[in-house]
Amino acid sequence: MTDDIDRIMAVMQAAFDPLYGEAWNRRQVEDAMVFGHTHYLLAGIGGEDPADDDAVGFSLSRYGFEEEELLLFAVHPDHRGKGIGTRLLARFAETAKRRGARRLLLEMRHGNPAERLYRGFGFVQIGERPKYYRQGNGESIDALTFSCPLE
Repeated sequence: MTDDIDRIMAVMQAAFDPLYGEAWNRRQVEDAMVFGHTHYLLAGIGGEDPADDDAVGFSLSRYGFEEEELLLFAVHPDHRGKGIGTRLLARFAETAKRRGARRLLLEMRHGNPAERLYRGFGFVQIGERPKYYRQGNGESIDALTFSCPLE
């Protein structure tokens, strides 16, 4: 698992803009992995498990009470626009469904370019938290919450 955390951290460092403070540090990822209800997937260039090769994407989620919440999701900027995110999101949904999830949840900042990916997959906005996130420049930005049913 240590090698997988290294791969997650490498993608996260490249994919998340420091302005928004969305990236987790290594300790946060390690602490999340301690719990049995936290799950992750890695994606290679084809969107599937990269085995021992470099990861270009990952998801980190938490399952509970027939819901799976997507905590972190990223594709390395050099590999965006190739369908990797779509395939990784489909794998995430399938594994969540096998765990018993009946719906997926996520929260993101307003203006996150991944919103198009999530909406295209079937996520719909169910809430908003005004001025929830504080950016690196001190300004606040709204959080949007989304849900996607699994049938």
